[in-house]
Amino acid sequence: MRAECDFRVVDETGDWIVVEKPAPLAVHPANGRTDEPTLLGGLQALLACDLADGGGLSILTRLDRETSGLVLVAKTREAARHFSGLLERREVGKEYLAVVHGWPHSDDWMEEGPILRAGEVGESPIWLRQRVHAGGKPCATRFRVEQRFERSGGRFSVLRCFPETGRMHQIRVHLEVAGHPLVGDKIYGSDGSPYLEQISGGLSEESRRRLMLPRHALHACRLAGEWEGRMRVWESPLPRDLARFVDGRALDDGHGEAFGNQGLSG
Repeated sequence: MRAECDFRVVDETGDWIVVEKPAPLAVHPANGRTDEPTLLGGLQALLACDLADGGGLSILTRLDRETSGLVLVAKTREAARHFSGLLERREVGKEYLAVVHGWPHSDDWMEEGPILRAGEVGESPIWLRQRVHAGGKPCATRFRVEQRFERSGGRFSVLRCFPETGRMHQIRVHLEVAGHPLVGDKIYGSDGSPYLEQISGGLSEESRRRLMLPRHALHACRLAGEWEGRMRVWESPLPRDLARFVDGRALDDGHGEAFGNQGLSG
């Protein structure tokens, strides 16, 4: 699975732009890599005229490399201040769709375990990995079952996720704690060996089999926030790769390797 800078513009004004980011496109250059495409680079090319006229770019809702979906970007200082204030006050609605292992016992539940970096309270070979711990920062995510289905490999569910805080990896951590990790997650729901294999050069056949998807099955499907006195709502359907999995179709869509070396994943 190769990262291509093929994001889609969902909505735009002179002050902001909302785009749909595919996986595994990185938002910013990471780990000193300047040769890979990024959402920031694509936006700079798309909005070159705005930038030449003195505009700026502020990516306000960041997504992990392997998470697809909606990203809100400010093009002016006014918009950056306004939406940053809404985000700080938790007045921007965010919803995600997740495809997870298993069938939850409840159709609607809340996870409130505080989160911190795993390496702060023990050894962790993955610096990015987070975990629930009493010493962590407050964190809350509500989950609602949208669909339960079966396919080769077992039982799975589509969940709608409502993060009430904005901690790093919080949806993924809370799903791991709930016993329903994301399909395709290389860090959570296991010992993290698939992630370590990937950054070392490639996934083993056993990891490919267990993961089932080349990226984790998380999609930012809805954003809502006020602008100029009117509530703006942006939505994005489940992308093709995840929809194929839910529909029980083949995992490789015919456009190349089902699993590629995507580099570091967030």
